[in-house]
Amino acid sequence: MNTDEPGRQHHVEARRSGGWWAITVPEQPGVFSQARRLDQVEAMARDAIAVARGIDPEDVAPIVIEVVPPDSVKGMLDELKASLDAAESATAHAVATRRRVARMLHDMGMPMRDVGVLIGMSHQRVSQILSPPRSGGDVGGADRGGTGRTGA
Repeated sequence: MNTDEPGRQHHVEARRSGGWWAITVPEQPGVFSQARRLDQVEAMARDAIAVARGIDPEDVAPIVIEVVPPDSVKGMLDELKASLDAAESATAHAVATRRRVARMLHDMGMPMRDVGVLIGMSHQRVSQILSPPRSGGDVGGADRGGTGRTGA
């Protein structure tokens, strides 16, 4: 039986049309299908490409799906993505800042419990974030903050 060429990819577009996702393969005019949900697009596209090329669906090259959202929500989806990216960046910054502050407070001799209260986390979590990463030769568990205190 025939198979797709090695290294090939099929680019597929899925656009909402009524209660369905209309599936087209721009590089292969006349190849189209439809699906009720986005999680069904790849299988339906694979079947349509297989029929058009006269090959088994398992022999169809990888499929790259571009979901084209309705125009009425495209701007909102772009705004959502930008907001989520900004939130992820802000979270990463907050985590790094919290770690630096915890280290500074602990290095000043402040007990883990007090550090936890000030930075809004449990003393156990403070201990975890201040511990160095474990390596093959490091048993870990000792407080390396300079005070000899491990908690209270």
